[in-house]
Amino acid sequence: MSNSTPIATPPIVDSAAWEQQRRELLAREKAHTREGDAIAAARRRLPMTEVDASATLVGADGPVRFLDVFQDRDQLIVYKHMWYPGDGIEGQCEGCTASMFDAHDASYLHHRGVTFAVFAEGPWDELAPFREFMGYRMPWYSMTGVADRGVGTGLLDEPGYYACYLRVGDRTYLTNEAIGRGVEAAMVQAHLLDLTVYGRQEVWEDSPAGWPQQPTGSWWKRNGRPVPQWSRPGAKPVHDTDGHEGRHCCSDTE
Repeated sequence: MSNSTPIATPPIVDSAAWEQQRRELLAREKAHTREGDAIAAARRRLPMTEVDASATLVGADGPVRFLDVFQDRDQLIVYKHMWYPGDGIEGQCEGCTASMFDAHDASYLHHRGVTFAVFAEGPWDELAPFREFMGYRMPWYSMTGVADRGVGTGLLDEPGYYACYLRVGDRTYLTNEAIGRGVEAAMVQAHLLDLTVYGRQEVWEDSPAGWPQQPTGSWWKRNGRPVPQWSRPGAKPVHDTDGHEGRHCCSDTE
């Protein structure tokens, strides 16, 4: 949305009326938070399933066992990034970029014994320049050829998702997969937009008449590139005529 006068704005009330309505909504927000806590408690009680600790991935230092991706920590969170071989840096999934772009620093995760990594089903010689261009600090790995679905493509059959693992000695277990809108756990800027009066400005949102709304996922990509790429040195406009627009993951509004 531009800086020009918006089409519609909220009604204007005095501060007392504003405070009353805000406190009414706050009660609903607190109930929502408590329900989220209850769901998280149930998530901690899920069973786990063993995955192949010896599965071979390819990272910056060459082939590596899945067990070694834990980097001697007990837990591992992996984002499984969609990949389009041969489509270049600008042709990669804008939905996946939005889903994990805010996860730049894993210091707090490390403090709790959790490693963060990104897997993609693409050749390492394509993943490496993409990671460097985007300025990602977390380790990336190619999962091409990994037969174990729990390590590779996933058990819930939805691309672009988070997977959580636990290491017990030399054995590894899948404890959770977060798919669809579950990946928004790491989308800080999406949650910040939710706090604003116009929200994410997408057509699926229940907004008052006249509110600015654009197609779902349209804020993920601009002029042929995922939006964050424009902050990278050397980013240039591309001619996007090959069907990438709309071909993004994690766009479920449910």
